[in-house]
Amino acid sequence: MTTTAPRIHVLDPRLANQIAAGEVVERPSSVTKELIENAIDAGSQRIEVEIEQGGARLIKVRDDGIGIGEDDLPLALARHATSKIGSLEDLEGVSSLGFRGEALASISSVSRLELISNAQEDPRHGWRVVAEGRGMEARVTPAPHPRGTSVGVRDLFFNTPARRKFLRTEKTEFAHVEEAFRRQALSRYDIAWVLRHNQKVIHQLPPGNSAAARERRIASLLGKNFIEHARYIEREAGGLRLSGWVGLPTHSRSQADQQYFFVNGRVVRDRLVAHAVRQAYRDVLFNGRHPVFVLYLELDPDVVDVNVHPTKHEVRFRDGRMVHDFLYSGLHHCLASAKPAESSEQGDIDEGRDDVSSSQAVEGALQGAGEGGAEEPRWQQQGIALTHSPERHPGAERVRRFMQGYQALHPNHEETLLTPQASVSGDSANEVREAPQVMPVDDPTAPPPLGFALGQLHGIYILAQNAEGLVVVDMHAAHERIVYERMKTQLAAAQGVDAQPLLVPVSIAASRAEVATAESEQEAIAKLGIELDIAGPETLLVRQLPALLSQADPEALVRQMLEELSRYGRTHQVEARLHELLSTMACHGSVRANRRLTIDEMNALLRDMERTERSDQCNHGRPTWTQMGLKALDRLFLRGQ
Repeated sequence: MTTTAPRIHVLDPRLANQIAAGEVVERPSSVTKELIENAIDAGSQRIEVEIEQGGARLIKVRDDGIGIGEDDLPLALARHATSKIGSLEDLEGVSSLGFRGEALASISSVSRLELISNAQEDPRHGWRVVAEGRGMEARVTPAPHPRGTSVGVRDLFFNTPARRKFLRTEKTEFAHVEEAFRRQALSRYDIAWVLRHNQKVIHQLPPGNSAAARERRIASLLGKNFIEHARYIEREAGGLRLSGWVGLPTHSRSQADQQYFFVNGRVVRDRLVAHAVRQAYRDVLFNGRHPVFVLYLELDPDVVDVNVHPTKHEVRFRDGRMVHDFLYSGLHHCLASAKPAESSEQGDIDEGRDDVSSSQAVEGALQGAGEGGAEEPRWQQQGIALTHSPERHPGAERVRRFMQGYQALHPNHEETLLTPQASVSGDSANEVREAPQVMPVDDPTAPPPLGFALGQLHGIYILAQNAEGLVVVDMHAAHERIVYERMKTQLAAAQGVDAQPLLVPVSIAASRAEVATAESEQEAIAKLGIELDIAGPETLLVRQLPALLSQADPEALVRQMLEELSRYGRTHQVEARLHELLSTMACHGSVRANRRLTIDEMNALLRDMERTERSDQCNHGRPTWTQMGLKALDRLFLRGQ
């Protein structure tokens, strides 16, 4: 039995568009995204999105942009027809969100699409276009419409039942549509946005480019907690500019659902960006948690390729290594600068309270710090004063006197109390100590952010009083972070990484790609204290490792390191392993639970926390302290109610 080969033929336009729709039109949210991007590219100042039944019945996007002229309307629904690029040079430096000229043609092939537009101020000059028949011929008719464009998509997938049955419930589909709307609304603060679902207004966002207006929009879309627990970052270097909001590690989530990254106004999901963010949060985020952020990266369009994915969710940077380093260093320093001095709650003080005045605690702390005493004065814990005091806060002069008295009592508290000591030689005369740090008091009249210690609770927590109310500190977690950060600083200050040759070199069976990476990154690998030789086309030889990692598995370390170098142009594997070791050492070298501390030791720990980077979390990402304001305490006891 003989069979004839099938003949090659050209697909009809509708079938070709339906195939293309499989890449662009995944669900109602992807349609919404494409239509909104067109509205943004049209220079709109107001965009309204109307959804019915989660988008399965109706998706309508209306804008007040420049509109489409009558002569161009037939081409608006044609494949590979666009007004945004005209040459390869335009494609290489494209700045518009859309440029492929496929979206409307693909959407119209799997739905009943109607486009009404007007490029003039007179509403009578509007025109309507629809695509009909298997040939997708455009039919244009007059239709009054104000300046701008309205695109209505009805009955999505009505002619492709196999795809329609994969749509989820109305609630699920609208959640995806709302997320697509949220991403676009975060990309352009100068545009007014409206989202309706089943004739109900879900979001109504006024325009505004001021810092306050931007924060109000973020709070409306992501919740007030996001703004309350985020730090603003703005950094510029080497033609790159990064700005936005980075969530504090204590405000993390169980899933990565509040991570928004924009490149030149386009929301993207890029593995290089994800890796840089993950590394920046590496030793401050609790295991299994995900950070939150809204970040904007601006750079020359010529050095980023947005024509990588049909839905334009991915980009490719010309110099990925530079972008990775820029993002990592910016986020790393932003998170490192978060200290209790900046994290303490504000605005939770009831000025009219007649309560224990903190000036009494300061005054008590000063007792015994006078001059001329025969015995060395000690700062003892004072009793709690119960008498009424008209003063709400300690006076400026009293705070200054206290700080001076405290430093006079404990000029070297970092060396004698809780600070880990540097290694010493056998000769005590040549003992080397870390130089004492100056207490970071920007305003000598202001009380310290973490206040002053009151006592210990069950040998685990330090209770302190500051201007806002009660501070509770996990003393082991706090001291663990302090010791860890100092050990990292000492390691960074050392000249290179101490290396140790292996008695027996370790042979690793590697792929040709891994060998090629090892050969091209020899210099970077050597700086990490690793000697890696190429013993064959698929064999690597590990001859040397960092001394602190002499007990590590060489093969696992090298493989992970080469994978990072290949993917991102940078590797943090050695640094991460070293920091894991330092973290373990810091954990074992920190004060343990049930150790009784004196008041001056507690205050020394509080002052160290105020100057230590990342001291809001321990090495494992757990919080080190919390604040309970006076209003919260009042509510517990129903005061003022």
